Amino acid sequence: MITLDSAKGRVRILEITGGKGFVRRLSDLGLFPGQVVEVVSRGPPVVVRVNDSEIAIGRGVARKIVVEEELNA
Repeated sequence: MITLDSAKGRVRILEITGGKGFVRRLSDLGLFPGQVVEVVSRGPPVVVRVNDSEIAIGRGVARKIVVEEELNA
């Protein structure tokens, strides 16, 4: 299991662990299961590119986002 804080390159979000409000907040930022993001920096903070935006998130938040490598990069 790889979490966003230790990932490199393009990854697909598989799962976000946390309460409904936490998951909703991340979804509002464009981070939700199935979304492909690019890890720009593993910081801290962890910086990811989603769509045309870069988002900085704390390492604790990044540890709650389970990802897999995106093979079609």
